[in-house]
Amino acid sequence: MKVHYLEVVTPDVDALCAQHSKTQGVEFGDPVAGLGNARTAELAGGGKIGIRAPMHDAEEPISRAYVLVDDIQLAVDAAAQAGAEVALPPMDLGEHGHCAIVIQGGIHCGFWQL
Repeated sequence: MKVHYLEVVTPDVDALCAQHSKTQGVEFGDPVAGLGNARTAELAGGGKIGIRAPMHDAEEPISRAYVLVDDIQLAVDAAAQAGAEVALPPMDLGEHGHCAIVIQGGIHCGFWQL
């Protein structure tokens, strides 16, 4: 299993980016529209962390890891068969690939296909 994208939703994007910059020595770029205006930085060993603001009033702060899969629909179907709720079916993110979110036991699990 490889984490491709670590998504962090917070009402204070700049403060959290500054914290990670100082504690982890990473640099965050400008907001990326295709990733919900997340500011991103590279993860050691590949992948990215994206820190963004909530996209609507009901979205609460959360950290969500997206693991790479070869077939996102197959992964979502397998998770659903295991009892997970499909919160976000496979979604096209253009040049970034595809993502999906399932919830199992209250834990958000993300899938990412390049």
